[in-house]
Amino acid sequence: MAHEVTLITGDGTGPELAEAARRCVDATGVKINWDVQEAGVDVMERLGTPLPEGVMESVRRTKCALKAPITTPVGTGFRSINVHLRQALGLFACIRPCKQYKGVRSFFADVPVDLVIVRENTEDLYAGIEFEKGKPETTELIDVINKLSERKVKTGATETGISIKPMSVSGTERIVRCAFDYARENGRKKVTCVHKANIMKYTDGLWLHTAMDVAKQYSDIEFEERIVDNMCMQLVQKPELYDVLVLPNLYGDILSDLAAGLVGGLGVAPGANIGPNGAVFEATHGSAPKYKGKNKVNPTALILSGMLMLKHLGEVDAAKRLEDAVAAVIAEGKYVTYDLKADRNDPTAVGTREMAEAICKKL
Repeated sequence: MAHEVTLITGDGTGPELAEAARRCVDATGVKINWDVQEAGVDVMERLGTPLPEGVMESVRRTKCALKAPITTPVGTGFRSINVHLRQALGLFACIRPCKQYKGVRSFFADVPVDLVIVRENTEDLYAGIEFEKGKPETTELIDVINKLSERKVKTGATETGISIKPMSVSGTERIVRCAFDYARENGRKKVTCVHKANIMKYTDGLWLHTAMDVAKQYSDIEFEERIVDNMCMQLVQKPELYDVLVLPNLYGDILSDLAAGLVGGLGVAPGANIGPNGAVFEATHGSAPKYKGKNKVNPTALILSGMLMLKHLGEVDAAKRLEDAVAAVIAEGKYVTYDLKADRNDPTAVGTREMAEAICKKL
């Protein structure tokens, strides 16, 4: 029986990467009925929205999507489609493996880095509860804060924007349990809870204490906690000591990029967003619009996201064969994109399509 999967082609280099990943997933022999959907800035220009309702309807129907990168404007424009998808579909867990593959250039090439970032997706400062400077509601909110809090917002609403950082016991329990369950199911030995509870005692403090309570139910898995800034130093100094990290939304976003840097960059960093009613799989990196249409960017991250998708669909053997094929092509170093060459100006570097074709042939 074929699996029903939504393929969101994205913008910038997204369509090229989507095609490469689709070909590699199909090459495993797993039968998939792809429902191809468009989203992003190109669709915004045509339809007035970067996320047509048809995309949401498709993902709700298939309960599984492979999504190519989508541009998020910085500071202005529409809000992140990635964040909207996670919140609208209840995809509370973002799982980002960061694994060292032989042949990928890295300062840690000789260190056995094999981390998994488990990031809470729906709360924290990314919840989207913001108040713009100069708005009447911002003035009202500042007045309430100054009335109820000993610590005051010292500047006026004409020059102050406000973001709210909500964190709940139930939301924390859910993501920490997800991290421990992932560790059990994948033979992992340790979960590290990352926080800033020494400063933000009522949000990160809640996160830490709730995580400690959940950890008591998993006596077979080692548990520890680290303050987020110290965690950054630890990862740079001795990443091999860490296994599964569970983090609130903002820290998870930042540290997943840091961890990707340990293993060679975002080009080899896949991701999964999972909830009770579905999952969306995506590369950790962005859309790189300056390379649009140039057949240049590394497709590994989205192909490995397809590998995670196959695991999610129960196609474990196909997932392993796909990962092994990717690893073999990278290790050989012949049919790889410029960023995977020892010299980025190496004229033997191939394009997105050619690297995908090499992986298909390896399969």
